[in-house]
Amino acid sequence: MKKNAEVERWFAEKKLPNEKAIRRLREILLAADPRISDYIKYGSLLFGYEGDLVSLVQAQKKNINLMFNNGAKIPGNFPHLEGNGPNARFMRFADEAELNARAAELKRIAKAWCELKAPRRA
Repeated sequence: MKKNAEVERWFAEKKLPNEKAIRRLREILLAADPRISDYIKYGSLLFGYEGDLVSLVQAQKKNINLMFNNGAKIPGNFPHLEGNGPNARFMRFADEAELNARAAELKRIAKAWCELKAPRRA
């Protein structure tokens, strides 16, 4: 897995109650597609490619809350994405076990995002 010093500093500073689960989330998303990267923006952990895909929100809570900033635009059927507004979608996990159970769906979301954002060749 790619190591990002900025993200590692963020983990060290935050001392999250669910750090193990968040690190597993990171592992899942970074393994989904080599184009995905992780970074810190506005004090939060984000993942993206050619734009922000997903933000970790309310990081200090025990559960995991994700906001897919432009989730409405991600092509495909993802049963655990919540929301019906014009942009954002959300996904929540009670714990690491639930995260692992939905790992395949998270990977499909990341791949779909990368394909959506990939430059088209003529």
